[in-house]
Amino acid sequence: MRPNKFRQLLREGRPTFGTHLFSMWPTIAEVVGHTGNFDYIEFSGEYAPYDLFSLENFVRATELFNMSSMIKLDQEPRVWLSERAIGAGFQSVLFADIRTADEVRQCVAAVRADAPGKGGIHGVADRRAAMMNHAGTQHYIDTLDDIVIGIMIEKASAVEQLDEILAVPGIDMIQWGPADYAMSIGRPGDWYGKEVQRVERDVLERCIKAGVPPRAELSDPKGVDYFLEMGVKDFCMGTDLYVIYDWMRDNGKALRTAVEAVYGESPAAGSAGSGAMGSMTNTSQARPPHA
Repeated sequence: MRPNKFRQLLREGRPTFGTHLFSMWPTIAEVVGHTGNFDYIEFSGEYAPYDLFSLENFVRATELFNMSSMIKLDQEPRVWLSERAIGAGFQSVLFADIRTADEVRQCVAAVRADAPGKGGIHGVADRRAAMMNHAGTQHYIDTLDDIVIGIMIEKASAVEQLDEILAVPGIDMIQWGPADYAMSIGRPGDWYGKEVQRVERDVLERCIKAGVPPRAELSDPKGVDYFLEMGVKDFCMGTDLYVIYDWMRDNGKALRTAVEAVYGESPAAGSAGSGAMGSMTNTSQARPPHA
């Protein structure tokens, strides 16, 4: 069971740098590692497909570069998913769609050991992260204590119970979710609206005051000063899916425009923005850095 770099950085009060991946291809995780710029990778498992084998191979790739790994989970089945992810080697779990302080307590219990004084329900399991012969030992219990627990604050009810949530022992990090929050208050798509941004700032400031680090998500470094001014020091920037999309959209259009200026207009291969959910606005500002 490997040392948790993410936990160590948080323990020392140092800044942390992550990025999001939808892809489970281990080589993409290695590409991130080759940059030398990130402490961990968040696999956005709430959105992307995966299986138990791919979880293990993804973590192996991060370990090659001394990076930690986080998984963002669907709201159900939280316990099973978190235990299998930790067993695969993930060193951090980000729980989404939290509505109450009681749900937060359940998330913490799912991660911590079922042992005296730990308050958890995580039992002994001979999974990859505990090989060989570590499962059920004191080292096993200590490693579960080191798993970084992140909580999404993205529902109106969670904001209402924020003080109680922040007081739950075992929370290591808070992540604001503007898209879900806007939808939960009946303002879908208004994640850059003044009221949503006002609540975001209030949430982040209350987290810092309570001693629970908030993490900020960015599409690029341009918006970092806003968060630095508040005292935020933990960041997760970029998502592979949108990095690819933005590059293809902008450079594909530039190439097409240059060529068509010489040879005349050519029909596009597909209609921009169409897909399973219909059309989308053709700008990165039309979406939050991460949902």
